Amino acid sequence: MQLQRKDLLGIEQLDRKEIELILEAARPFKSLFTRSIKKVPTLRGKTVVNLFYEPSTRTRLSFEIAAKRLSADVVNIATSSSSVVKGENLIDTGKTLEAMKADIIIIRHNLAGAPAVLGRNLHSSIINAGDGFHEHPTQGLLDLYTILDKKKKIEGLKVLLVGDILHSRVAKSNIWGLIKMGAQVRVAGPPTLIPAGIENMGVKVFYDLNEALKGVDVVNILRIQMERQQDNLFPSMHEYIELYQMTGDRLKYAKPDVLVMHPGPMNRGIEISSEVADSPAAVINEQVTNGIAVRMAVLYLLSAKAGGEHKQKIARNS
Repeated sequence: MQLQRKDLLGIEQLDRKEIELILEAARPFKSLFTRSIKKVPTLRGKTVVNLFYEPSTRTRLSFEIAAKRLSADVVNIATSSSSVVKGENLIDTGKTLEAMKADIIIIRHNLAGAPAVLGRNLHSSIINAGDGFHEHPTQGLLDLYTILDKKKKIEGLKVLLVGDILHSRVAKSNIWGLIKMGAQVRVAGPPTLIPAGIENMGVKVFYDLNEALKGVDVVNILRIQMERQQDNLFPSMHEYIELYQMTGDRLKYAKPDVLVMHPGPMNRGIEISSEVADSPAAVINEQVTNGIAVRMAVLYLLSAKAGGEHKQKIARNS
Protein backbone atom coordinates (compact mmCIF):
# COMPACT_ATOMS: atom_id res chain seq x y z
CA MET A 1 0.00 0.00 0.00
CA GLN A 2 1.15 3.55 -0.79
CA LEU A 3 0.04 6.94 0.46
CA GLN A 4 -2.60 7.98 -2.04
CA ARG A 5 -1.67 11.66 -1.90
CA LYS A 6 1.11 13.96 -3.06
CA ASP A 7 1.35 16.06 0.12
CA LEU A 8 1.08 15.70 3.89
CA LEU A 9 -0.85 18.78 4.99
CA GLY A 10 -2.63 17.55 8.11
CA ILE A 11 -3.83 14.48 9.98
CA GLU A 12 -7.42 15.65 9.53
CA GLN A 13 -7.14 14.59 5.88
CA LEU A 14 -5.71 11.14 6.62
CA ASP A 15 -7.81 8.05 7.24
CA ARG A 16 -6.93 5.39 9.78
CA LYS A 17 -5.30 3.09 7.20
CA GLU A 18 -2.99 5.88 6.06
CA ILE A 19 -1.98 6.65 9.64
CA GLU A 20 -1.32 2.96 10.28
CA LEU A 21 0.73 2.77 7.08
CA ILE A 22 2.99 5.63 8.20
CA LEU A 23 3.42 4.20 11.71
CA GLU A 24 4.24 0.75 10.32
CA ALA A 25 6.72 2.19 7.81
CA ALA A 26 8.53 3.99 10.65
CA ARG A 27 9.39 0.74 12.49
CA PRO A 28 12.18 -0.51 10.21
CA PHE A 29 13.62 3.00 10.01
CA LYS A 30 13.86 3.17 13.79
CA SER A 31 15.64 -0.19 13.87
CA LEU A 32 18.23 1.40 11.58
CA PHE A 33 19.35 3.66 14.47
CA THR A 34 21.03 0.74 16.26
CA ARG A 35 23.40 0.08 13.35
CA SER A 36 26.90 1.47 13.07
CA ILE A 37 25.98 3.08 9.73
CA LYS A 38 22.59 4.74 10.14
CA LYS A 39 21.98 5.36 6.45
CA VAL A 40 20.12 3.77 3.52
CA PRO A 41 20.09 4.79 -0.17
CA THR A 42 16.29 5.06 -0.39
CA LEU A 43 16.16 8.73 -1.52
CA ARG A 44 19.50 8.93 -3.29
CA GLY A 45 19.24 11.54 -6.04
CA LYS A 46 16.24 13.27 -4.43
CA THR A 47 16.37 16.86 -3.19
CA VAL A 48 14.59 17.86 0.03
CA VAL A 49 14.22 21.54 0.96
CA ASN A 50 13.50 22.83 4.47
CA LEU A 51 11.66 26.15 4.03
CA PHE A 52 11.09 27.58 7.50
CA TYR A 53 9.42 30.96 8.00
CA GLU A 54 9.43 30.43 11.78
CA PRO A 55 12.20 29.42 14.20
CA SER A 56 12.63 25.71 14.86
CA THR A 57 15.21 23.41 16.39
CA ARG A 58 13.66 19.96 16.79
CA THR A 59 11.46 19.83 13.70
CA ARG A 60 13.95 21.29 11.22
CA LEU A 61 16.88 19.22 12.48
CA SER A 62 14.72 16.11 12.67
CA PHE A 63 13.66 16.48 9.03
CA GLU A 64 17.24 17.22 8.00
CA ILE A 65 18.59 14.13 9.77
CA ALA A 66 15.72 12.02 8.41
CA ALA A 67 16.39 13.10 4.82
CA LYS A 68 20.15 12.61 5.12
CA ARG A 69 19.71 9.13 6.59
CA LEU A 70 17.68 8.34 3.48
CA SER A 71 20.61 9.69 1.38
CA ALA A 72 18.69 12.69 0.01
CA ASP A 73 20.36 16.00 -0.79
CA VAL A 74 19.14 18.52 1.79
CA VAL A 75 18.90 22.31 1.45
CA ASN A 76 17.98 24.51 4.43
CA ILE A 77 16.56 27.95 3.67
CA ALA A 78 16.53 30.70 6.30
CA THR A 79 13.89 33.09 5.00
CA SER A 80 15.55 35.97 6.87
CA SER A 81 18.43 35.79 4.37
CA SER A 82 16.44 34.82 1.27
CA SER A 83 14.46 36.72 -1.38
CA VAL A 84 11.48 36.62 0.99
CA VAL A 85 12.86 39.75 2.68
CA LYS A 86 12.82 41.45 -0.75
CA GLY A 87 9.08 40.88 -1.04
CA GLU A 88 8.90 37.56 -2.91
CA ASN A 89 5.59 35.84 -2.22
CA LEU A 90 5.14 32.25 -1.10
CA ILE A 91 4.05 30.81 -4.44
CA ASP A 92 6.92 32.45 -6.32
CA THR A 93 9.38 31.14 -3.74
CA GLY A 94 7.89 27.66 -4.14
CA LYS A 95 8.02 27.80 -7.94
CA THR A 96 11.66 28.89 -7.76
CA LEU A 97 12.48 25.86 -5.62
CA GLU A 98 10.54 23.61 -7.98
CA ALA A 99 12.44 25.04 -10.96
CA MET A 100 15.60 23.96 -9.13
CA LYS A 101 14.10 20.45 -9.11
CA ALA A 102 13.20 20.20 -5.43
CA ASP A 103 11.35 16.91 -5.00
CA ILE A 104 9.99 17.55 -1.50
CA ILE A 105 9.48 20.92 0.21
CA ILE A 106 9.02 20.95 3.98
CA ILE A 107 7.45 24.21 5.10
CA ARG A 108 6.80 25.84 8.46
CA HIS A 109 4.77 29.05 8.28
CA ASN A 110 3.03 31.37 10.71
CA LEU A 111 -0.13 31.42 8.57
CA ALA A 112 -2.57 28.52 8.61
CA GLY A 113 -3.06 27.10 5.14
CA ALA A 114 0.31 28.15 3.70
CA PRO A 115 1.39 24.53 2.99
CA ALA A 116 -1.95 23.88 1.27
CA VAL A 117 -1.37 26.90 -1.00
CA LEU A 118 1.99 25.44 -2.08
CA GLY A 119 0.42 22.01 -2.51
CA ARG A 120 -2.18 23.39 -4.94
CA ASN A 121 0.36 25.32 -6.98
CA LEU A 122 3.37 22.98 -7.16
CA HIS A 123 4.10 19.51 -8.49
CA SER A 124 6.70 18.96 -5.73
CA SER A 125 5.47 17.13 -2.63
CA ILE A 126 4.73 19.43 0.29
CA ILE A 127 5.04 18.50 3.97
CA ASN A 128 3.46 20.72 6.60
CA ALA A 129 5.97 21.26 9.43
CA GLY A 130 3.52 23.49 11.32
CA ASP A 131 1.21 26.22 10.02
CA GLY A 132 -0.19 28.86 12.35
CA PHE A 133 -2.73 27.46 14.80
CA HIS A 134 -3.77 24.79 12.28
CA GLU A 135 -1.76 21.54 12.39
CA HIS A 136 1.66 19.96 12.90
CA PRO A 137 1.01 16.52 11.38
CA THR A 138 4.42 14.88 11.80
CA GLN A 139 4.44 15.81 15.50
CA GLY A 140 1.02 14.21 15.85
CA LEU A 141 2.26 11.11 14.02
CA LEU A 142 5.39 10.76 16.14
CA ASP A 143 3.28 11.10 19.28
CA LEU A 144 1.01 8.32 18.01
CA TYR A 145 4.06 6.19 17.23
CA THR A 146 5.45 6.75 20.74
CA ILE A 147 2.17 5.76 22.38
CA LEU A 148 1.87 2.66 20.20
CA ASP A 149 5.50 1.71 20.86
CA LYS A 150 5.08 1.97 24.64
CA LYS A 151 1.48 0.87 25.14
CA LYS A 152 1.27 -1.59 22.21
CA LYS A 153 -2.10 -0.12 21.28
CA ILE A 154 -3.96 3.18 20.94
CA GLU A 155 -7.54 1.92 20.68
CA GLY A 156 -9.39 2.45 23.96
CA LEU A 157 -6.63 4.39 25.74
CA LYS A 158 -7.53 7.50 27.73
CA VAL A 159 -5.28 10.36 26.60
CA LEU A 160 -5.16 13.82 28.17
CA LEU A 161 -3.80 16.96 26.49
CA VAL A 162 -3.01 19.70 29.00
CA GLY A 163 -2.26 23.39 28.55
CA ASP A 164 -2.55 25.92 25.75
CA ILE A 165 -4.96 24.04 23.51
CA LEU A 166 -6.12 27.25 21.81
CA HIS A 167 -2.81 28.12 20.18
CA SER A 168 -1.43 24.60 19.79
CA ARG A 169 -1.22 23.12 16.30
CA VAL A 170 0.23 20.03 18.01
CA ALA A 171 -3.02 19.62 19.95
CA LYS A 172 -5.11 19.71 16.77
CA SER A 173 -2.99 17.04 15.05
CA ASN A 174 -2.95 14.88 18.18
CA ILE A 175 -6.71 15.07 18.57
CA TRP A 176 -7.41 14.15 14.93
CA GLY A 177 -4.95 11.25 15.06
CA LEU A 178 -5.97 9.89 18.45
CA ILE A 179 -9.69 9.99 17.66
CA LYS A 180 -9.16 8.23 14.32
CA MET A 181 -7.09 5.55 16.06
CA GLY A 182 -9.82 4.90 18.64
CA ALA A 183 -8.49 6.67 21.75
CA GLN A 184 -10.66 8.53 24.27
CA VAL A 185 -9.33 12.09 24.30
CA ARG A 186 -9.57 14.67 27.07
CA VAL A 187 -8.30 18.26 27.10
CA ALA A 188 -7.65 20.40 30.16
CA GLY A 189 -6.60 23.99 30.71
CA PRO A 190 -7.87 27.45 31.62
CA PRO A 191 -11.25 28.23 29.95
CA THR A 192 -9.60 31.02 27.93
CA LEU A 193 -7.12 28.54 26.42
CA ILE A 194 -9.74 25.98 25.35
CA PRO A 195 -11.15 26.66 21.83
CA ALA A 196 -14.90 27.16 21.64
CA GLY A 197 -16.64 24.13 20.19
CA ILE A 198 -13.68 21.78 20.56
CA GLU A 199 -16.12 19.18 21.88
CA ASN A 200 -17.25 18.79 18.27
CA MET A 201 -13.91 17.10 17.53
CA GLY A 202 -14.94 14.29 19.89
CA VAL A 203 -13.01 15.31 23.01
CA LYS A 204 -14.10 15.83 26.61
CA VAL A 205 -13.21 19.17 28.20
CA PHE A 206 -12.00 19.59 31.79
CA TYR A 207 -11.01 22.74 33.68
CA ASP A 208 -10.00 20.89 36.86
CA LEU A 209 -6.67 19.16 36.15
CA ASN A 210 -6.92 16.65 39.00
CA GLU A 211 -10.31 15.53 37.73
CA ALA A 212 -9.02 15.31 34.15
CA LEU A 213 -6.10 13.09 35.21
CA LYS A 214 -8.21 10.41 36.84
CA GLY A 215 -7.61 7.07 35.15
CA VAL A 216 -5.67 8.36 32.12
CA ASP A 217 -3.09 6.22 30.32
CA VAL A 218 -1.20 9.05 28.61
CA VAL A 219 -0.63 12.73 29.42
CA ASN A 220 0.67 15.06 26.71
CA ILE A 221 1.70 18.40 28.23
CA LEU A 222 1.69 21.44 25.95
CA ARG A 223 3.80 24.57 26.22
CA ILE A 224 2.24 27.92 27.06
CA GLN A 225 2.82 29.82 23.81
CA MET A 226 3.28 33.35 25.06
CA GLU A 227 4.63 34.47 21.67
CA ARG A 228 1.28 33.65 20.01
CA GLN A 229 -0.97 35.26 22.59
CA GLN A 230 -2.24 38.74 21.79
CA ASP A 231 -4.25 39.11 24.99
CA ASN A 232 -3.69 38.19 28.62
CA LEU A 233 -5.64 34.94 28.64
CA PHE A 234 -4.98 34.09 32.29
CA PRO A 235 -4.40 36.37 35.29
CA SER A 236 -0.77 35.43 35.95
CA MET A 237 1.86 32.77 35.33
CA HIS A 238 1.82 32.05 39.06
CA GLU A 239 -1.87 31.17 38.91
CA TYR A 240 -1.33 28.94 35.87
CA ILE A 241 1.45 27.09 37.70
CA GLU A 242 -0.75 26.63 40.77
CA LEU A 243 -3.65 25.20 38.78
CA TYR A 244 -2.15 23.44 35.76
CA GLN A 245 1.53 22.61 36.23
CA MET A 246 2.11 18.86 35.99
CA THR A 247 3.67 17.81 39.30
CA GLY A 248 4.44 14.47 40.88
CA ASP A 249 1.52 14.81 43.28
CA ARG A 250 -0.92 15.57 40.47
CA LEU A 251 0.34 12.71 38.35
CA LYS A 252 -0.76 10.27 41.07
CA TYR A 253 -4.35 10.77 39.88
CA ALA A 254 -3.46 9.05 36.60
CA LYS A 255 -2.87 5.31 36.15
CA PRO A 256 0.31 3.95 37.79
CA ASP A 257 1.85 3.21 34.39
CA VAL A 258 0.93 6.59 32.89
CA LEU A 259 3.03 7.83 29.97
CA VAL A 260 4.18 11.48 30.16
CA MET A 261 4.83 13.28 26.89
CA HIS A 262 5.77 16.80 25.79
CA PRO A 263 6.33 18.02 22.21
CA GLY A 264 9.06 20.46 23.32
CA PRO A 265 10.52 22.83 23.94
CA MET A 266 9.70 22.45 27.64
CA ASN A 267 9.29 25.35 30.03
CA ARG A 268 10.48 23.60 33.18
CA GLY A 269 8.83 24.97 36.26
CA ILE A 270 5.86 26.31 34.30
CA GLU A 271 3.78 23.63 32.56
CA ILE A 272 5.89 20.75 33.86
CA SER A 273 8.03 20.23 36.95
CA SER A 274 11.54 18.79 36.68
CA GLU A 275 10.36 15.96 38.93
CA VAL A 276 7.93 14.85 36.22
CA ALA A 277 10.09 15.73 33.21
CA ASP A 278 12.93 13.57 34.51
CA SER A 279 10.77 10.76 35.89
CA PRO A 280 10.68 7.18 34.53
CA ALA A 281 7.18 7.91 33.23
CA ALA A 282 8.47 10.57 30.83
CA VAL A 283 9.29 9.61 27.23
CA ILE A 284 10.10 13.11 26.01
CA ASN A 285 13.54 12.30 24.58
CA GLU A 286 12.18 9.14 22.98
CA GLN A 287 9.63 11.30 21.18
CA VAL A 288 12.53 13.16 19.58
CA THR A 289 14.16 9.91 18.45
CA ASN A 290 10.85 8.56 17.16
CA GLY A 291 10.33 11.80 15.26
CA ILE A 292 13.28 11.01 12.99
CA ALA A 293 11.90 7.54 12.17
CA VAL A 294 8.39 8.87 11.49
CA ARG A 295 9.70 11.66 9.27
CA MET A 296 11.85 9.15 7.38
CA ALA A 297 8.67 7.14 6.80
CA VAL A 298 6.77 10.19 5.54
CA LEU A 299 9.59 11.20 3.20
CA TYR A 300 9.86 7.65 1.88
CA LEU A 301 6.12 7.20 1.33
CA LEU A 302 5.64 10.57 -0.39
CA SER A 303 8.69 9.93 -2.57
CA ALA A 304 7.34 6.51 -3.51
CA LYS A 305 4.01 8.13 -4.45
CA ALA A 306 5.74 10.76 -6.59
CA GLY A 307 7.94 8.10 -8.17
CA GLY A 308 4.91 6.00 -9.04
CA GLU A 309 3.18 8.95 -10.70
CA HIS A 310 6.35 9.71 -12.66
CA LYS A 311 6.54 6.12 -13.96
CA GLN A 312 2.87 6.26 -14.97
CA LYS A 313 3.47 9.47 -16.97
CA ILE A 314 6.44 7.86 -18.75
CA ALA A 315 4.32 4.80 -19.56
CA ARG A 316 1.49 6.98 -20.97
CA ASN A 317 3.90 8.96 -23.14
CA SER A 318 5.77 5.91 -24.48
